[in-house]
Amino acid sequence: MYSTNLILALTGYASLSNAHMLMAQPKPFSSPSLQNGPIDSKGSNFPCQAGSSGSYAGEATVMALGSKQPLAFTGSAVHGGGSCQVSITYDTAPNKNSVWKVIHSIEGGCPARDTPGNLPENPAATDPYSYSFAIPDDIPAGNATLAWTWLNKIGNREFYMNCAPVSLTGNGGKKENWEALPDMLVANIGNGCSTDGLEGKDYKYPNPGKSVERFATSPLAEPVGSCGAKGNSGSGGGSGGGSGSSPSPSTTAPAAPPTNAPGGGGGGIFITAPVPDSPAVPSTTSAPAPPAQTGGGSSGGGSGSGSGSGSGSGSGSSGAGSACSADGMWNCLDGKSYQQCAAGVWTPVMPLAAGTTCEVGQSTSLNIKAAGKKMRRLAVRFRG
Repeated sequence: MYSTNLILALTGYASLSNAHMLMAQPKPFSSPSLQNGPIDSKGSNFPCQAGSSGSYAGEATVMALGSKQPLAFTGSAVHGGGSCQVSITYDTAPNKNSVWKVIHSIEGGCPARDTPGNLPENPAATDPYSYSFAIPDDIPAGNATLAWTWLNKIGNREFYMNCAPVSLTGNGGKKENWEALPDMLVANIGNGCSTDGLEGKDYKYPNPGKSVERFATSPLAEPVGSCGAKGNSGSGGGSGGGSGSSPSPSTTAPAAPPTNAPGGGGGGIFITAPVPDSPAVPSTTSAPAPPAQTGGGSSGGGSGSGSGSGSGSGSGSSGAGSACSADGMWNCLDGKSYQQCAAGVWTPVMPLAAGTTCEVGQSTSLNIKAAGKKMRRLAVRFRG
C-alpha cells in the first residue's frame, strides 16, 4: 500500500479534508444536507448520509424515461478517481432496507480521469470532468430517488453516496424491468464487502449492468468479500481523450466520456489553471415533484426547455437540453459563464468563479484566467 502526497505551490494551501466530491447534478436533496465526506465506516448514515431516521426534502429534477442526463460534481479531492454507479430506488425517503437498482456503471476514471492524486484544493470548485447517464425507457414512471455512489482509488477505504429526488415521466414502463437491473454495490461500511488492500486500483463491479463505461488505464480489481451476485458485464467503452491506453468504445447505453482536465501522469507535472476564491456550484434545472404515482406507468410527459442569455461576442448560449454535435465541446458565453456539450445536448449555463473569466466562444478546452491577469501556472508534484 502506498500514499500519495499532493504538494501545491500555492500560498495558504489548506487541507483537502473539506474538499471531498459532492454531486451537483442531479440536484441533491436539501435535507438531509450533503456532508463533506464518505458514508460512516459502520454505515450509521447509510443510505444518502441520512440513515433510517433521516428526513428527506427537496425539489425533484424531472427526467423523462429514455432521456440522457448530466452527472456533475463540485470539490477537488478526487482521490485519483475510482469507480462510480448511478442507481434508482422508488422509495422517496430511502432507508437501510430500500432496494437500489443500477442504471449506469463507470469503471475507472470517476470522478476524475488520469489524475494521480487530487486537484488543486478548493471545496467549491466545479469538477472539470463531465459524465452522463441514460434513464432506462422501460422502467416505471413516478417519484424516485437517484443515488451516485463512489469507490475512491487513493486514500482511506471509503464509500461515498449522494442522493437526489427525481420525477420520472413517461409511460409504458414495467416494474419487472426495474427489478431485473443489478443491485447497487455497497462496500466499506462494515457490510462484509470492501476494497481493503486495493488502494491505487480502479474497481470492477461484480454486476455492473448493461450500461457501462470504462476509463481505467490499468487492470481492474474486484472488491473483496460478500459483494453480491456476479452478472454479465456490459461491453463498456468510452475512450475519451488524452494519453494512455483506452479500451475500444462499445457502450450499450449512450454516455459522454469525461472531459479531459488539468492533471496527468505521475511525477512532476504542471497545471495551467486559475486559482479562484469562491467558485460557483453548477446549477441544475429542477421542478417540484408531481404527486406520487403507482403502477407501471404514467401519462405524464417530461419536456424541459432552457434558455441562456449569452451576450459575449462570437458565442451565444444554447438552451439547456438542445442538441449539440461535438461531445466535450465547451461554450464560453460572455466571459463569465459557460456550458458544455455532453451526450449530444448542451448542459445548463453555469457561472464561473468570482474573479475569473473565460475566452468567449466554443472550443475543445475551456480557457480560464484570473480577471485582468495572465494564466497562472500551478506546480503539482506527486510523491509515492
